[in-house]
Amino acid sequence: MQKNFTGALALGLLSSAALAQSSVTVYGVADAGLLVERGAAAGNTTKVGSGIGSGSRLGIKGKEDLGGGMILAFGLENGNNLDTGIPAQGGLLFGRQAYLCLTTPAGAFSIGRQYSPFYKTLNNIADPFQTGLAGNSQNIFANNSRVDNSVEYITPKVAGFSADVLYGFGEVAGDTSKNRSIAGSGTYENGPLTLVLAHQQRDNALSSARSRNTMLTARYKFSRVTVHAAHARNKDLLDNESKDTLLGFTVALPVGTLLLSYIDHHDESALRQDAKQGAVGYLYPLSRRTDLYTAYGHIDNRNGAAFKVGTATDTGTGTTGFNLGVRHVF
Repeated sequence: MQKNFTGALALGLLSSAALAQSSVTVYGVADAGLLVERGAAAGNTTKVGSGIGSGSRLGIKGKEDLGGGMILAFGLENGNNLDTGIPAQGGLLFGRQAYLCLTTPAGAFSIGRQYSPFYKTLNNIADPFQTGLAGNSQNIFANNSRVDNSVEYITPKVAGFSADVLYGFGEVAGDTSKNRSIAGSGTYENGPLTLVLAHQQRDNALSSARSRNTMLTARYKFSRVTVHAAHARNKDLLDNESKDTLLGFTVALPVGTLLLSYIDHHDESALRQDAKQGAVGYLYPLSRRTDLYTAYGHIDNRNGAAFKVGTATDTGTGTTGFNLGVRHVF
């Protein structure tokens, strides 16, 4: 009897130690509101939308401390539309993210469906709207946000410097370059200043054509104002070149946050399909986890350019957009 009790106690202590070193968290975002879109060829639209400021989602993430400075983590994140209940990302079960990550003293190694370093730079550093609302930088800036079949390595930070590189396997039989994605970023952080140089390229699945985007971005945090700036050089699958420039501000008001941005798209092809976007937004906190938001964005297209004002999860239909909604993070 004593032996059984001792064995059970030992097993319980081991289980408690394991639980103390492991964790699983359920989290998500519920975001919905009113969308007004103007300037579409088919006419103006007023509708209820989901994922306006941030994509609505439900996720599971966890980690286990393996000892020796190593941690194994995973993430499974599903996108959904609150207005219809339909899954987002084309109905993929974990369309937003699905990955395993091993963090070691030498850096973090991950594999799965992941955000590209270029997108993380655009979302986290360059864009005051964080690629959401009517001021969404992805209305203009070219970007491949997620990469399937990818492996990623993030270095430790040394003297303010770090790097992030990702390779997405194209998985086309007989040609390893087709449908392939390569992306990377180098970051320097020093107090209020963050500088990032990011690059991405995507090989076409059917030909030898390749798109490329290279972006230099900076963010500087003053006491109540954060300044954002970015400049990107682009080449599409037809070798047409263009430049995108962003200047934005995040302003901490006595109550809430003001967002401002201006984007200039300069088309260097013979068509000269230039565009300019101006946007303003306001976030009003109801609590630590819930905020009300409103935003207005307008694009001035030239010479047949067809850029549209969208949201975090929708490409939009017109050249003017107005948002009013609520977002809850849990």
